[in-house]
Amino acid sequence: MSDATPPGTVPALPEKPKRSKTPWIVGIAIVAVLAVVGGVVAVVNANNSGSADAAGTKVTVKIGTTEQSAPYWPILKKEAAQSGIDIQVVGFKDYLQANPALADGQLDLNLFQHLQFLANYNVQAHQNLVPIASTYVVPLSLYSKKYTKLDEIPSGSGIAIPNDPTNQARALLVLQKAGLLTLKNGGNTLATPADIDASASRVTVIPVDAAQTAPALESAAGAVINNTFVGPAGIDPESALFKDDPKSAAAEPYINAFVARDKDKSNATYLKIAELYHSKAVQDAVLADSKNTAVIVQKPQADLIAILRSLEKTIQAAK
Repeated sequence: MSDATPPGTVPALPEKPKRSKTPWIVGIAIVAVLAVVGGVVAVVNANNSGSADAAGTKVTVKIGTTEQSAPYWPILKKEAAQSGIDIQVVGFKDYLQANPALADGQLDLNLFQHLQFLANYNVQAHQNLVPIASTYVVPLSLYSKKYTKLDEIPSGSGIAIPNDPTNQARALLVLQKAGLLTLKNGGNTLATPADIDASASRVTVIPVDAAQTAPALESAAGAVINNTFVGPAGIDPESALFKDDPKSAAAEPYINAFVARDKDKSNATYLKIAELYHSKAVQDAVLADSKNTAVIVQKPQADLIAILRSLEKTIQAAK
């Protein structure tokens, strides 16, 4: 960000008789105009912190994610660099660290979560992080290394599911849709293992850290695994025994998004990054990385925040 330098004092010159003063008056007027323009430029730059400065210096934006190895990052970083933005990707091993890091100001944005997860975090942590742009929805799928069909899974088998509240509830709903268990009163986005009707269910669940669901395939009959951990584990998405429908209205709570602090929701630089994410080159990489399982979503920010507030209200009412 550049600061306008105020003009110096015009030195007094010897008076030269019989010369018009008009040139000096014009000169002083020009200096005054330049000072005003310079001041305006300084104010504009001050109000656009987060943008490249007048000298072309890049602004650095730190983005937290659990998908730091995803192939779209180098493409997004390259495109952002052309707009004067230096993206620094900060990797996390699990879902529980990136939101506190953003709330504490260690990050500028994060990109790893869906709206239901964010709503749960905001309510539990008394925070107000907000989605600034949507990215995609991916199906949540059930995998197994021991069985190739749902009806092959023996009664009483254990299925690993993520243990964080929001993904756990979604996993339970997936298993219910697959016909492997029944939730009392049909369940909802706040369901827990306590809501399982054991007498009407074929399987039990084994809650583990989301990052451990893929390794759990070695011992459990199956596992419900978030897309984040499918690729790194070498799992073919097409091998899923069952998955939910990312295009359904019921999938809205699971729209993934760029998330910022509320005060930064209109930050032009952050919104530019989100815009670049939806460029063809980045989107092609996102879809390829998901083996074409991701469904790209472009919802207005206001709609995303409205969905978030509704989810937060439901969570608060259940407390």
